Amino acid sequence: MTTRIKYRSRAHSRGFAAIFGFALGLSSLTPALAAAPAKCAVATAASTEFPAQGRVIANADGFAVLSHRARIESENRILVERLEKLLLRLMVETNLDMWLVINREYAEDPVYFSLVPQPSMAARRTTMLVFNRKADGSVERLSVNRYPLGAPYEAAWSGGDLPAQWRALGELVRSKDPQRIGINVSRHWPVADGLTKGLHEQLLEALPPAYQSRLVPAQDLVVRWLETRLTREIDVYTHIVGIARGVIAEAFSSRVITPGVTTTQDVSWYIRERFESLGLPVWFTPDVNFQRAGIACERDQDFCGDSGVIQRGDVLHTDVGFCYLKLCTDTQEMGYVLRVGEETLPAGLLAAMRTGNLWQDLLTREFRSGRTGNEVLAATRAAADRAGIVNRVYTHALGFFGHAPGPTIGMWDNQGPTVVHRDWRLHPNTGYTIEGNIKQVIPEWNGQWVQTKLEQSAIFDGERVIDLAGRQTEWHVIR
Repeated sequence: MTTRIKYRSRAHSRGFAAIFGFALGLSSLTPALAAAPAKCAVATAASTEFPAQGRVIANADGFAVLSHRARIESENRILVERLEKLLLRLMVETNLDMWLVINREYAEDPVYFSLVPQPSMAARRTTMLVFNRKADGSVERLSVNRYPLGAPYEAAWSGGDLPAQWRALGELVRSKDPQRIGINVSRHWPVADGLTKGLHEQLLEALPPAYQSRLVPAQDLVVRWLETRLTREIDVYTHIVGIARGVIAEAFSSRVITPGVTTTQDVSWYIRERFESLGLPVWFTPDVNFQRAGIACERDQDFCGDSGVIQRGDVLHTDVGFCYLKLCTDTQEMGYVLRVGEETLPAGLLAAMRTGNLWQDLLTREFRSGRTGNEVLAATRAAADRAGIVNRVYTHALGFFGHAPGPTIGMWDNQGPTVVHRDWRLHPNTGYTIEGNIKQVIPEWNGQWVQTKLEQSAIFDGERVIDLAGRQTEWHVIR
């Protein structure tokens, strides 16, 4: 999903995705994921250097979706695994001895729901989490709350009133004597800026001056915590993305579209209601639009697409995102409505999809651990220019949020370098949308430009980019 559209239509609260649990009762999907490109590959001229990873998914009927109750046990199991296997490494990496996550009901920290066991719909009054690195190399997980959280946290204090709670936190910090105390304040990363001004002031009042000077921003830890995926999460992610692609396939079919009758809004509502029927919340309103012969799409136009009644001969595009098992998807695919008497797509459109797949390969080939988003963008743009591809790149991180923290690789309205988010470096086991568009002249449309907008969810394992649930290499066809 492009930033332009999401900012226009998104009405979700921050951290909305995090109320949903993991289903680790599912068997490991890693072998299947590795084998998927070979088993499901669709012939394409997109690239001879990389596997096409093409996969056709007809619908979402074959994908299991757990009830909310069934998600809880497995979600908490993965939470413990993340806390035990990931947190210490990241605290060492970011040089923090203690991490404080303090928030209140109605103003939850964006990172909060990724840290607490389910079922948990909100912070209870003022909730304090304390992560303390011990000399033996472990991390204490402590809570200072009127209402104890229970496992995987140990209650360092409970009960009492709010002043007593703050005194207890101050005494706990002094007893542990950390040198660098991370707090969630950040100028540039919203997900790492969850400590409100009021709570910050109360924290300073609870600490002696010597400890106030030890407070440092925890933004690097927050971003690394949110962007990093465990093997179990990657295993589950391919199933989740498959659901997204299956619902798009349903929407771009005669099951939903009657040419000359169905509107783009009808298709958008089908997608939203289909996810809701499965118990899956969308994190932005699905976007559906069409391009049509005779409606000009200029070479330098940001986005081409109109809304209204879908007609035969239209090129369709959708942008869809939902969250399940704490992980969010973001997917864009293309369709075509055959004209009366037309049995195959115009050759120009088939060629445009091949160009789009080639562009995806040029982008993912530039992923390397340690590279910044700016470096990946510059290398991709240079490669696309050499190939003569008219394109825009606006890839972003994906995970607990649809617009997740991590390196930004281009923006639809800025194809040049940008500081901070685009200077963040790529790390292994992180998720991304392979997002952007290409424009190509279609001879069958009297030389009119058509924009092919593609976005697939993927994992970078440190060596290669793997499309979760494959990618679109064939047009959806509505007869």
